[in-house]
Amino acid sequence: MGKPTGFMEYERETSAAVKPKVRIKNFDEFHEHLPLQKQMLQGARCMECGVPFCQSGMTLCGMTSGCPLHNLVPEWNDLVYTGNWEQAYKRLKKTNNFPEFTSRVCPALCEAACTCGLNGEPVATKENEYAIIENAYEKGYAAPKPPKVRTGKKVAVVGSGPSGLAVADQLNKRGHSVTVYERSDRVGGLLMYGIPNMKLEKRIVERKIKVMEEEGVIFVKNTDVGRDIKPAKLLKEYDRVVLACGASNPRDINAPGRDAKGIYFAVDFLKANTKSLLDSGLSDGSYINAKGKNVVIIGGGDTGNDCVGTVIRHGCKSVTQIEMMPKAPEKRAEDNPWPEWPKVLKTDYGQEEAIAVFGHDPRIYETTVKEFIKDKEGSVKAVKTVKLSREKDPETGRVSMQEIAGSEQILDAELVLIAAGFLGSQKYVTDAFGVETDARSNVKTLPGGYQTSAGNVFVTGDMHRGQSLVVWAIREGREAARAVDESLMGYTNLLVQ
Repeated sequence: MGKPTGFMEYERETSAAVKPKVRIKNFDEFHEHLPLQKQMLQGARCMECGVPFCQSGMTLCGMTSGCPLHNLVPEWNDLVYTGNWEQAYKRLKKTNNFPEFTSRVCPALCEAACTCGLNGEPVATKENEYAIIENAYEKGYAAPKPPKVRTGKKVAVVGSGPSGLAVADQLNKRGHSVTVYERSDRVGGLLMYGIPNMKLEKRIVERKIKVMEEEGVIFVKNTDVGRDIKPAKLLKEYDRVVLACGASNPRDINAPGRDAKGIYFAVDFLKANTKSLLDSGLSDGSYINAKGKNVVIIGGGDTGNDCVGTVIRHGCKSVTQIEMMPKAPEKRAEDNPWPEWPKVLKTDYGQEEAIAVFGHDPRIYETTVKEFIKDKEGSVKAVKTVKLSREKDPETGRVSMQEIAGSEQILDAELVLIAAGFLGSQKYVTDAFGVETDARSNVKTLPGGYQTSAGNVFVTGDMHRGQSLVVWAIREGREAARAVDESLMGYTNLLVQ
């Protein structure tokens, strides 16, 4: 431990966010990070606990506590404090292929489990991670490092999201020749088109892709495997195929009037916005514009919040975010003790911006959509909602949300975005490869395994475990790469943690 009393001497300090009314003028990242000298003091706050819950990645009451990648958090926090930035980078990269992504978009499971957070403020681990990786690019530590020896084995990865990239990165480092197929016009999957630019600038994704290309990974874009290329062709050309296509089926809202014009899935809305932003700075108009419209967003999670931030940048007239679940408490409840994930109210950047622009939180809780109301042209003009209450079945003990009679409300809406999550992998891909799926349409494997029911075909990421976090996608990718490597070579020296 660099400074045993650091957590008592130094207060937690994190990057300052640009004020909401200023940052909504563009789609740029909006945090002003600490200089390295100040960030080093944040490393001093780490207690290097005897039991580092921050890196445990264990499941408590159905929730993850600590980092699923088992990042060596106390080690590189200490190295940050002592100024050993190159060694900190090497320790960070032992467990995390893409700290440039997780330091921006991860919800910091490590910080929620930090021992300092039990009676005070947790260590600013996420921002220490950001400082390590950005300094590594600046100093050249993160430069391409192609493998010195090739095995002669070829692997195809279908999908270039975080899990697919992690598989490719690991297998390439092992010396296998890896080709990644992406159906979109840009590489990155969720990282490119599912996460808005203000959370993860796309130059950051492109920077890492360039490094991977120089290390030998081949990327093939605009190619939809299962449609443009038949699986038999891949299985003939490659020794193994890894499916990393994500959980791409958006959950729909089956209410009267659903066929109205002006209702879109959030994933389509966000993708169109980012593509137009990258192609033309939004000047081509080929995106779903919320300017001057009343917007209703169905879904209270991260994607819903991203939609809030995006429509505000468009200049929407109003925005309402509908959440089925009750409002979370401001502080931990007694039945939610540390180091469990804190089930507390989170007001994210989009909601902060809505409060600044419109004067109130855009979220309404315990509410669902009862009907989409059309105008004469068949376009949505309003949404009828109804309040919900939690009811417990006296026989089974199961809790469900029930409508409250007479609680209907009409919300003006010329644009509706459905951000209700995803149901699993897309059928045309699983059918094409002939892999078995479970009741949630995730691809089936043996418990803890990544080999599918089809010969030489593996699976990873959301397509395997269902919709989850970027950090879990990377963990899955690392584990799948290890399984693929062992099947190819008869043994593996790839590390998962």
